[in-house]
Amino acid sequence: MSFVDQFRFVELGWRDLIEVGLVAYVLYRVLLLLHGTRAVQMLAGVVVLVFVYAVAWVMKLTMLLWILGKIFTFAPFAAVVLFAAELRAALTHLGQTRLLVFKRMETSQVAEEIADAVERLSRSGIGAIIAVEREVGLGEYIQSGSEQQAKVSADLLTTIFTPYSPLHDGAVVVRGDTIVGAGCILPLSQTRIDDRSLGTRHRAALGLAEETDAIVIVVSEETATISVAQLGVLERPLTPAQVRDVLAGRPRRTTMEQPVVGATA
Repeated sequence: MSFVDQFRFVELGWRDLIEVGLVAYVLYRVLLLLHGTRAVQMLAGVVVLVFVYAVAWVMKLTMLLWILGKIFTFAPFAAVVLFAAELRAALTHLGQTRLLVFKRMETSQVAEEIADAVERLSRSGIGAIIAVEREVGLGEYIQSGSEQQAKVSADLLTTIFTPYSPLHDGAVVVRGDTIVGAGCILPLSQTRIDDRSLGTRHRAALGLAEETDAIVIVVSEETATISVAQLGVLERPLTPAQVRDVLAGRPRRTTMEQPVVGATA
């Protein structure tokens, strides 16, 4: 019986089709998470090792088989260490929902104040980064800066990012309608960014958006453009009105935009 003839007796039921569809969807989501990250290069290295192992097995290269066998024995533990950031991002995106934006009734007012502050900062050419907490808590990043308890206002946000002020050189974290942190340090993205106009603030915004579901607004000090990082994607340039729509959970008004930076999740 030939290899093709064996498949003539295979009967596919509706359960099999559902299972194949689910596996395909999971693989698709995993590839989306890995796309554009350093994990792609690591994964390519793993594929090379597997290929070398296959060649060594065919050619009966005993010593090489023994060495690669030892490597593969500890490979699961090494993968957890090497892909820690990607695994954390994947679990975060798996548990989050895009339907829930804010739980407070003051969403529109907060969006208005932040958009107003962003417009002032952009007009003055002052760099800024504002992280708005959603479902995933940002407590660990708040601890890296100065904890605050102040109601969100455009005047306060503009004052915080004024050059040479004590807290201007970090991120502001907003929880609900309250500024809970300033001067905070955010994780830098490992995604390759070819656009040299994107600096450390943009990398920090994209890094936080890759690891959490926060909305991160960036004002570039060099170009005065406004960017928003969300769900592992950095979009720019945006207008203050578009920032207001994003924060309020409304459909964003269209405009001419540069290509998206980052990987969708």
